[in-house]
Amino acid sequence: MLLKDCFRRPSQAIIRKKQLEKKLTQMKEKFHTSVKILLLGAGESGKTTIIKQMKILHEQNGFSFDERLEKLHDIIENIHESIHELVRQVILMNLQFDSKENHQCAQEIMKMGKQAPWHLNMEYVQRVRTLWSDNGVKKCFKRSNEYQLIDSAKYFLDRIEIISMPGYIPTNADILNCRKTTNGIQEVRFRITMPRSFGGGCQEFRIFDVGGQRSHRTKWMQVFEGIEAVLFMIACGSFDQTLREDPSKNRLAEALELFRGVWHNRFLAETGLIVFLNKQDILKQKIAAGKSIRDYFPEYNEFQIDSDICDEYTCTRTFIKSMLVDITNEPPRRTSHLIKRKRSCYYHYTIATDTNNVRMVFNDVHNIILARNLQNIDVI
Repeated sequence: MLLKDCFRRPSQAIIRKKQLEKKLTQMKEKFHTSVKILLLGAGESGKTTIIKQMKILHEQNGFSFDERLEKLHDIIENIHESIHELVRQVILMNLQFDSKENHQCAQEIMKMGKQAPWHLNMEYVQRVRTLWSDNGVKKCFKRSNEYQLIDSAKYFLDRIEIISMPGYIPTNADILNCRKTTNGIQEVRFRITMPRSFGGGCQEFRIFDVGGQRSHRTKWMQVFEGIEAVLFMIACGSFDQTLREDPSKNRLAEALELFRGVWHNRFLAETGLIVFLNKQDILKQKIAAGKSIRDYFPEYNEFQIDSDICDEYTCTRTFIKSMLVDITNEPPRRTSHLIKRKRSCYYHYTIATDTNNVRMVFNDVHNIILARNLQNIDVI
């Protein structure tokens, strides 16, 4: 062997092979550490429901027997909050109850105030059923966008007889529809099996849910560090509603402003952003009932889409998505914080209470995060 052969440089093929092996090692290491995902969005956009879905989908037994029992009083509170608010609004709107007996039932509900009963006794259940079938209450319910009524009011009022039965245990659907304001920061952890090509094993996900009401948003900064992706929730069905905290502010308009703040936030400039255009079921119901987003967003009249191939529901949800896309195309607020590559924002139409829908969507979310991690180490 000649001396010069000992000092010959490795071939380009060998160099590329070693570089690829190094990147694959980095990739395997990255996928064996926790992936932190932050759920953001305005109040009542469905963030906590996604946390519940992750528990159902990825924890072996989902909700335990004791956890289900703990949800029972929350469900009773949802029922009472719903019927109490409906009765109160019937009175404020000067609507009429069907009979003196129904009016007496309404007075008994109002006497209870906002405090829900601990148990659903037969007398209370009968009053609620009577009022829920009252024509004045039905008229009031159709105008529920004019006041603050939880989205699951109909779901629970329709099921009160089942819920009041002895031995009743909340189902997954009941838990998913149950609403309770998020205070502080909630976290759920779960593991997903990785493909063999990426070393196999399991990857841990940690999802953080932070309250979306205005008073809770100061806590968001506490969990920004180390975030891999942001799941931003938009309640599309809220286009005709106002905020609980500020009745003068449209809920969808507030959500769009909030999204703009998140998109331009310099601490999230390198973070993947995935938008869930949520509550598609409620949006579809409202459109079918004859409501139109143009009454709240006049710019819809100028929105260009082929209406011959799109129904009103499809046009509406596409319009909402287009407003988000427009925000992502705005110039950065701080040019000194421009990132190396063009940012991408991914969109999914979701129904957070539908487990099958969330399962499919989250599979896509996992693939998006996987692809971003590969890009970050220049494998793709």
